[in-house]
Formats: sequence, C-alpha cells, structure tokens
Amino acid sequence: MNAIGELLSVGTALCWTITVISFEYAGKRVGSIPVNIIRLVFGFIFLGLFLLFTRGMFLPLDATQYAWTMLMISGFVGLVIGDLFLFRAFVEVGGRISLLIMSLVPLISALLGYLFFNEVITGWDLVGMAVTLVFIVVVILSRKQKNEPLHKHVKRGILFALIGAFGQAIGLILSKEGMGGDYNAFAATQIRIIAAMAGFTIFIFIRRDWKRVGKAFLNKKAIGFIVLGSFFGPFLGVSTSLLALQYTDLGIATTIAQLNVIMIIPFSIVLFKERVNIIEILGALGAFAGVTVIILL
Repeated sequence: MNAIGELLSVGTALCWTITVISFEYAGKRVGSIPVNIIRLVFGFIFLGLFLLFTRGMFLPLDATQYAWTMLMISGFVGLVIGDLFLFRAFVEVGGRISLLIMSLVPLISALLGYLFFNEVITGWDLVGMAVTLVFIVVVILSRKQKNEPLHKHVKRGILFALIGAFGQAIGLILSKEGMGGDYNAFAATQIRIIAAMAGFTIFIFIRRDWKRVGKAFLNKKAIGFIVLGSFFGPFLGVSTSLLALQYTDLGIATTIAQLNVIMIIPFSIVLFKERVNIIEILGALGAFAGVTVIILL
C-alpha cells in the first residue's frame, strides 16, 4: 500500500512541474496575484465538475463539520499563508535560496507526522529520503547564475521562506486529519480551495488589486497557461498529494514531491533552451535513485 502512495507522490511532482512552468509563464505577463486567485477559481470548477460526475455532487456536502473545519484551516494555512510567504521569499531572496529552504518541508512533515500520527519511518526510507534531498539540494546549488544579484533582504527572505515551508507542512497535517484516512481526496481539495479563494479575495480587496485581475483575463495566452496550470495544480496536483497521504507517511510523500525541482530540468532544456551542467544531470540521477530506494525497499 505504501508503494501506491509513493507512486502518487511521483505523479504529484510531475503535476507540480507542469504547474510551475505554466504559472511562471503567466505570472511574467499578468503578475503573481492575479494568477493566484484565477488558478483557484479554475481549480474549483475542475474539481466541482469531477466530483459531479464521480460522486453526484458539485460540492462536498457529505463532509462532516469537523472535516470542513480542519480542511478549511488547512487551505488557509497551506494555500494562502504558505504560498503568499513563499512568493514573497522569491522576491526578497531569490528562487534558488527559497527552494533550498523549501526542501526542509519533508523534514518538517516527517517530524509533524511522528508527533501527531505516530508515523515512524523505516531505516531504508530514511536512507532514500536523505539521498533524494541531498541531491535535490546539489541541483539547486548548481543552478546559480553567473550574474545572480546579491539580495538586500536575505534575513527577511529566509524568514518568509521558512514560514512558507511550515505553512505547507502544517497544511498537509491538517488535511490528513480532516480526511480521517478515508474521505475523498478530491472533495477534500475542493474544501481547501474554497478557503484559499476566500483568503486571497480578502487579500486582493486589501491591496485593491481587482483591476489587475480583470486585465489578466484579457491576456489570452496567460489565461491559457493559467488554465493548464490550474488543471495540473489545484485540481490534480493538490488532490494526488492528499491521496498519497492516505497510503504513505507525510515525510516520504513530501520528499518524493520535491522531485519537481529535478523534473523541471528537461522542460528547461526544451522550452527555455537552458544549458544543463554535469552536476545537475548527476544530481537528478541521484535524486531518482533515492526515490527508487524508498519505493522498492
């Protein structure tokens, strides 16, 4: 049963890879705030249609009050606070350092899984996690650009990235608690997205950014990529990440999901014509070797 969860986490990593590329393209054209709220709206619609055909209801009205509470808090903590601080960290300290700090999510998740669900990771799984994370860090460090600027707000950026990491990890803990082991992962995701839409709506009202959101809809290319990213992100990616938690431990699931840092390399070569050095190639092979240890041993 653990192997099912681990394979689902590989699928989650692939979904995140496509999502990152899509939202990066759209964000450069219309800004990150419009992308955030629009992706949630499309994700909500995709989930509603999927649930209507598979469960006969557009909204997860069969969830208990306790599930709604836990999953709503999870959505706010993970998809609003976590994402907002992560995006801010990208601005303050850059993507490379932010991703390095976000690689702590599996370790935080493993600790929280042990404390709240008594999840004990086996020796071979620990080895696989360590190998995977080490090589992911190697790849991130190797992607330093020659003219990468020094950032003025390093301490603030690191703090924001840490808050983002803890937000994502805590969001997953609350999701696992809210699902109770057997509640439909897609329905649970929709509840989380409802909370996230409410949170981002409040945030946009405070910033008075609705004009930018409206203008984003006029950019057909950007909207096309947001729709693509919404399908593989809020709809499929978030759902498979929650589904994986029903079959395997938090630390393992989040470790494998970090592979999106590795999976994005082929896309960078093909789409963005980026050069890849030998360290990145060896790092990618090492990371996949670590995941193989987790799944097979």
